[in-house]
Amino acid sequence: MVDWQISEGLTPYPDAVAQMEDRVAAIAAGTSDELIWLVEHPPLYTAGTSAKPADLTDPHRFPVFQTRRGGQYTYHGPGQRVVYVMLDVRRRGGDVRKFVRDLEAWVIATLGRFNVRGETRAGRVGVWVPRPEKPPLPDGTPREDKVAAIGIRLRKWISFHGLSINVEPDLSHFDGIVPCGITGHGVTSLVDLGLPVTMADVDVALRQTFSGVFSAD
Repeated sequence: MVDWQISEGLTPYPDAVAQMEDRVAAIAAGTSDELIWLVEHPPLYTAGTSAKPADLTDPHRFPVFQTRRGGQYTYHGPGQRVVYVMLDVRRRGGDVRKFVRDLEAWVIATLGRFNVRGETRAGRVGVWVPRPEKPPLPDGTPREDKVAAIGIRLRKWISFHGLSINVEPDLSHFDGIVPCGITGHGVTSLVDLGLPVTMADVDVALRQTFSGVFSAD
């Protein structure tokens, strides 16, 4: 049994972390069901366990939170759907790398509902969109923009943190970091791609595609 929760308004990041910690402990203890929690945050940056100080290029722009999830620097803010994923990974095979790939597959299936072709790349966690209409990088590499970021942590095999999908955030807010440590390529959103997609549309698509990717053994 997986619960779904949508929080209205902007959820302060420390409050979200505290609630995740409590829920993960309860799931591990067998006193609560698994949870998919959909939120938006006020503008902020988070630093994962692999974050490099040099990648925080504007440290005074927004609050910066250290977090124990995997990954590097990410931005969260209004217009971005943050999906906190609290699932029992052991019940789903106990393979953490496969679990991350499943999160990517879930995002790709969700984007597919809007006729967006999301793709993954070796060595880059997250979901990317080819941008052939943009000039290539100086070395001739075709341009790609990131549309979704992923970073998780496990405690007693229960996942938390999760993923974020750019629906209609202010993309200039990403300028204060090197997102996920990737240079050259950019960041996009569903609305930036020319799609009149709302947060509610994305929430429906996330729920519709969930069971096609995740199952409990």
